[in-house]
Amino acid sequence: MPITAKDILYEDNHLIAISKRAGDIVQVDETGDEPLDEKVKKYLAKTYNKPNSAFLGVVHRLDRPVSGVILFAKTSKALERMNALFKNREVKKTYWAVVRNKPAQISGTLVHWLVKNPQKNVVTPHHVEVAGSQRAELSYRLIGELNGYYLIEVDPLTGRSHQIRVQLSTLGCPIVGDNKYGYPRGSRKGSICLHARRLQFLHPVKKEPVNIFAKLPVDGFWEKFENM
Repeated sequence: MPITAKDILYEDNHLIAISKRAGDIVQVDETGDEPLDEKVKKYLAKTYNKPNSAFLGVVHRLDRPVSGVILFAKTSKALERMNALFKNREVKKTYWAVVRNKPAQISGTLVHWLVKNPQKNVVTPHHVEVAGSQRAELSYRLIGELNGYYLIEVDPLTGRSHQIRVQLSTLGCPIVGDNKYGYPRGSRKGSICLHARRLQFLHPVKKEPVNIFAKLPVDGFWEKFENM
């Protein structure tokens, strides 16, 4: 589906944030499906009458089955500065995840060392540092329960591939629909119940606080958790 004005969560001369649909890829991959960055470029070219395309820089990524806030840079200066903010952990990222099993502790901090197998696109967690591993840290808290499902808010301090998915699985709380990391069955829609809820940072050019918020998907399930 093409990007339309209703998909835009935030936009100025430097940045544009989109409400990513589960199933969209952020950048081109081996599937050949049209990536989100190309869709946003087309939206900008059409909206601002730029027939030779528009500059768009990918600031960060979300896994294909994940929904929520995804941020792009509209200028090279904004891209360079946002990359620095992410690298220096000056961007606060908040995710919501739905799990079937209640965590033994309602809040906590998880630290693992993750090793990714790029051929299988699977990440393995370790409790101690091993060769080729990257340190991953997040904090979480249980914020709601509905019909036997539990809503967990997650604040990752690092941005590792599949980090939230694999770290919650180590708690015995695989994310609903994420059969790659322990949930008993996958979603027919190719999505998992993990949503990038909020991004907060100091604007790289204007130096003003930015708080970008994405509503939950309306799919007959997710939106029931909206007011928790």
